[in-house]
Amino acid sequence: MTGAALGTAPTPVRRSGGGLTRRLRQLGMLAISQVGLTVLAFLTQVLLARSLPQEHFGAFMAVLSLVTLAGPVALFGVAEFWLQRFGREGPRALRWVQPSVVLILACSGLQVAAMTAWGLLDRGDPLVGDLRIALAPVILAQAAMAVSVSALQLRGGYGQLSVLQLAPHAGRVLVAVLTGLAGWSALAAGAGYALVAVATVALSAVAIAPFWTGRVTLEGHRGAPVRPGRPPRYRHLVGGATPFMLGSLFYLLGIHLGVVVSGEFLSVRAAALLAVPMTLLTAIYVLPRVVYQQYFLAKLHRWSRSDRDAVLVAYKAGTIGMIGMGVLLGLAVAVVGRYAIPLVFGAEYRDSVPVMTLLALAIPLRFGSASVASLLTSGGLLRRKVFYQGLGAVVYLAALALAVPVFGLTGAALATVLAEAMLLVLFWTSVRRNVVAGAPLPSWAEIRRRLTKE
Repeated sequence: MTGAALGTAPTPVRRSGGGLTRRLRQLGMLAISQVGLTVLAFLTQVLLARSLPQEHFGAFMAVLSLVTLAGPVALFGVAEFWLQRFGREGPRALRWVQPSVVLILACSGLQVAAMTAWGLLDRGDPLVGDLRIALAPVILAQAAMAVSVSALQLRGGYGQLSVLQLAPHAGRVLVAVLTGLAGWSALAAGAGYALVAVATVALSAVAIAPFWTGRVTLEGHRGAPVRPGRPPRYRHLVGGATPFMLGSLFYLLGIHLGVVVSGEFLSVRAAALLAVPMTLLTAIYVLPRVVYQQYFLAKLHRWSRSDRDAVLVAYKAGTIGMIGMGVLLGLAVAVVGRYAIPLVFGAEYRDSVPVMTLLALAIPLRFGSASVASLLTSGGLLRRKVFYQGLGAVVYLAALALAVPVFGLTGAALATVLAEAMLLVLFWTSVRRNVVAGAPLPSWAEIRRRLTKE
């Protein structure tokens, strides 16, 4: 019997205001932490770009992008899978925890070993090979952080979640500062990232431990304790988590594949020039990730089974709001970026400006996709969503293959915008057909009443 079944009386729920106030407070904590980590991540890239030779910065970013793309396979969709299972099963979903952790450790170990072996065997560019070895531990850190974020989200521990997410970015900033002050090389910076990754794994293990032992109270499931049941078979775990793994992989491909392709088939300088605007986009894309992945996703899983009106509110208010916000941010990036990039990153990155102007078109497309795609993660539509993401990744890869040799970095930017537009159309069409299905959408007055009463 686990701690969930042995626990004392459930902690009473304290209400300190209406539903809207409570949600705004929780979102506020997440927003503050995300602004902080976004600023830290951006500052890290600026410091590295200014401290390292452009070719070395390009090599560093190309390898880091590759390591980031390996993360979803190491995680194997477990973070999102937990949100789904706990949203549906409540405390009974604790039976999935231990097999999930074992799966992550196995997949991460294989990924780290493969990246290390690649670095040892491929010595065409010694710096790139050494960076693959140095940055390999980041793969495990990404997986550990993602699971710990889901664990804290399920507990409603948004304050702890905020602190945990900030910690590794603070460590990376320290590495970047030392790179500039002490004249560290790109390889030394990679070793610093590896040390931060080890610390991240340790902090994440502390956050995950209550789920491993079963001594945890879940947000929204504070009724009588229940037995979690027998652990599932691994084939059931793999089958359930695979769509989430593929979805995360396809999502990251849209951000990092262009940098990897540019580094491999153009030059490390081209990778550096593309990495700068993609750093800006990555910082901006944090906003929809916070709203839908870290706050609403578990709730959407519950609503899909019991509250259709809430789903319709999320569709109308979320989609219109996110696209509108994306348009404003896209305009701001296109106008400000032409002055900010040379000023912040240095005059040698002036060629990144036209690439940034084109990529700004992708911002409202990505924001709209995040809103409608969130409604395809429940109700049996997840596999359809992943299929669309895979189709978008194939189109993106084909567009890169055709456009990059002809147009260079401009082709990479055009391929990115094309893939984002295609995904928005596919997601929106599917939601209209399978989720909304002709249902009358709530008025803005009804949406306002719904938000203020809960």
